[in-house]
Amino acid sequence: MPSRASGPPPSSVLFVCGMNAIRSPMAEAVTRALFPRIYTVSAGVHKGNADPIVAEVLKEKGFEPLPHQPQSMEELADSYFDLIVTLAPEAHHIALDLTGAQAVEVEYWPMPDPSAVEGSRAQTIDAYRDLLRRIEARIRERLTT
Repeated sequence: MPSRASGPPPSSVLFVCGMNAIRSPMAEAVTRALFPRIYTVSAGVHKGNADPIVAEVLKEKGFEPLPHQPQSMEELADSYFDLIVTLAPEAHHIALDLTGAQAVEVEYWPMPDPSAVEGSRAQTIDAYRDLLRRIEARIRERLTT
């Protein structure tokens, strides 16, 4: 895991995953709760459907779920961010292509897709909890001054 960047934390962050349904909205909710002064948005390479388990595990951990409507990167109202964090391989490649020569940091934080876990509901929920734990740890590491 890369260490915290030197200097002040970014003033704006975009989290990107495949469909803006699980990983990136989870990261957005955690960042907004822990670092409310940082403008935070999430998007997907493609537009998916909101996953209700995300809200369930966020509430369980004490985070307020956002009223989330998935959006694609093409639908973003803003196009400039200090930091873009990609949470899936496809999102990382797209972000690098889109940012090209822009002065923006793009970081890849590979995160598992908990919806791919097969098994009981308890096993599925545990996968979402694990994802939330990983995301929260990375956010605290990267954005704490």
